[in-house]
Amino acid sequence: MASSSVLPFSSSFRSWFHPCLASKITFTRRTNSLSIVTRSSLSDNSALLQAAKHTVDSYVKSGMVVGFGAGHASDLAIHYLGQQLKAGALKDIVGTPTCVGSASVAAKIDVAFSDADVIEEVTLSAIIGRRKMMGEESIIQEKVSQFNLISCVRCSGYLSLQTILGAAEKLVFIVTEKQYRSDLDGSIPVLIQSFNWMETAEEIDDLFLGDAEVWRRPSVGYAGPLGGDFPMVTKEGHNVLDVIFTSPIIILADVANCLEQVDGVVEHGIICRIPCTAVIASENGLRIIDNNLILEAGRA
Repeated sequence: MASSSVLPFSSSFRSWFHPCLASKITFTRRTNSLSIVTRSSLSDNSALLQAAKHTVDSYVKSGMVVGFGAGHASDLAIHYLGQQLKAGALKDIVGTPTCVGSASVAAKIDVAFSDADVIEEVTLSAIIGRRKMMGEESIIQEKVSQFNLISCVRCSGYLSLQTILGAAEKLVFIVTEKQYRSDLDGSIPVLIQSFNWMETAEEIDDLFLGDAEVWRRPSVGYAGPLGGDFPMVTKEGHNVLDVIFTSPIIILADVANCLEQVDGVVEHGIICRIPCTAVIASENGLRIIDNNLILEAGRA
């Protein structure tokens, strides 16, 4: 079984965000801090913010190489990390942001943290990269490239989130209690080669016949299963499929295994079979769960 603990919130906790900070945060090199650009407001003193703070305080130590994930919770954690650097509580942090390109520092990542769209109870298998509404750019940009650009004072280079998660000695997901579920459904993004994309889509459709629909993601709006006249094309020239499950997903890792056998699939939005910890935010406190025991049992 996965192990867990519950940490009560402190009534004395106060927001460390300046009330005017809404979209851009910048600290100078002299303070060993970092800068980020994000679409979302970082001024709320929410349960998720406290989960982000706990993640930094518990898992990030001076001198570490830290992998930065994408999403609102990650933005909160990164900003708090910047505050700790500015205050001198942490120093000599090397940040590895999710962006375009790669870097040899991957093998040296001490800890990585990231959001997830949903996490499977017990196993902590996660789905990332679901399509965002309101015109937000998403998909496997979160897992492969070009999403939520983050720069820091000592930036080691740019890595895909998949590389970060696979390389980190410690992986932490920061989520809300609504995202930690036993009954998974909805979409799983799949990055595919654009050449002969329809054959790939048909093979995936056959795999999950009756349980899921396969739609090519458009670059804007809604354009039907084929993605319309302007399908999403990544910087690497790939298309994105949304595999939309209409029946419950029984075991997320099994879906990942099936997708990885399909010719033309470059990547998918399932993170599984990796030791990790989930910091789960609720109004009643933080729940901390790791999957080490369940993974060891599976290997036995």
